[in-house]
Amino acid sequence: MTKKILITGADGFIGSHLVEKLANDGHSVRAFCLYNSFNDIGWLKNIKTDILDSVEIVLGDIRDLNSIKKAACGIDFIFHLASLVAIPYSYQAPESYIDTNIKGTFNVLTAAVDNNVQQVIHTSTSEVYGTAQFVPITEDHPLVGQSPYSASKIGADQMAYAFYCSYGLPVSTVRPFNTYGPRQSARAVIPTIISQVLAGSKNLNLGNVVATRDFNFVHDTVRGMIAFMGNSKSFGEVINIGTGVEITIKDVVSMVAKISGVDLEICVDNSRVRPEKSEVERLCASNKKAQDILDWRPEYCLEEGLSITYDWFKNNFDKFNLNGSKYVI
Repeated sequence: MTKKILITGADGFIGSHLVEKLANDGHSVRAFCLYNSFNDIGWLKNIKTDILDSVEIVLGDIRDLNSIKKAACGIDFIFHLASLVAIPYSYQAPESYIDTNIKGTFNVLTAAVDNNVQQVIHTSTSEVYGTAQFVPITEDHPLVGQSPYSASKIGADQMAYAFYCSYGLPVSTVRPFNTYGPRQSARAVIPTIISQVLAGSKNLNLGNVVATRDFNFVHDTVRGMIAFMGNSKSFGEVINIGTGVEITIKDVVSMVAKISGVDLEICVDNSRVRPEKSEVERLCASNKKAQDILDWRPEYCLEEGLSITYDWFKNNFDKFNLNGSKYVI
C-alpha cells in the first residue's frame, strides 16, 4: 500500500537514493531538505525528472522544532537521515554537531509523537562503536565516542531509544557501516580515491591506509533501511547494516587501480590523518540480526559496487566538479 513518508536529509547522499527508491516504488514522499538561499536541493537534482516531480520538497532545518513539526503533519513513516557527518569538521565545530545531531533528532522525535507517526527509522553510524573491541561487531558492542561526531551520534541514538521507552514511540535504529556509491561527497575515502585518479593523479594523497572498514554499497543500505518500514520486531532495536567483510584502505586503492587500469602510489597526507586517539582502526559488522529480523543480506560485493561507483564518477566528473585533489573536510 502507498504510504506517506517523510525523509529528513533527503538532499544528501543516502537520502537522495532513498527518496528515489521509495518514490519509484509508488510511495508518497516528502523530502525535507536543509533551507538555503539558493533553493538548492542537493543530490535530488540528480534524480530522473519524472520521479522527482512526484516528490514533495520541503525546505527547513531540523534544528527548528516548528519546521519539522509542520513537515511531519499527515505522515505515516519518518526516515531520519539529516545530520552533520564530516568527522574532521567535528573537531573544528563540535557544538554544531550537538545542535544538529542531538537536538535535531530530539525535534524529529517530538514531531513524530505530536503527529502520531506510525514509525521513525532513525539513522545511526558504525562510528559509534569506535575501534572494534571484537569482530564481527554485534549491536551489543560498547559505544565509544572517539570523535565529537561519533559522540553526538551516540547521543542521538540514545535519544531515539529514550522516546521509545518513555513515550511509546515506535522507533527503529538502523546502523549502517561505511556506505559508498554514486553521489557521495568527495570528502569520503572512496570518492577521494576515485576522484584523484580521474583528475589524472597517480600519487594519491590519503590519510590512514591500514585502518579497515566494512564498505556497504548504497543500494544495499537503502534496501536495508526500507526493510525496517512497518516491521514491529525492529521497534526499540538497533540493527547493523553491513557486509561482514573488512578491508584496508590500502587494499581498496589496489582494487580501484585494477578497475581504472592505472598504477597508483599512496602518499600519506598528515592533514588527512585523525588525531591518534580519535582514529577508528577497525570496523567489521555482524549482520546476523539484520538477517534474522529484516531478512536482509548484502547483494553487492565490493568490487561490483566499486565498478559502478567508478563509472558514475567518471561520467559525472565535470558535471559536478568532483575533483578530489584538494582535501575537503
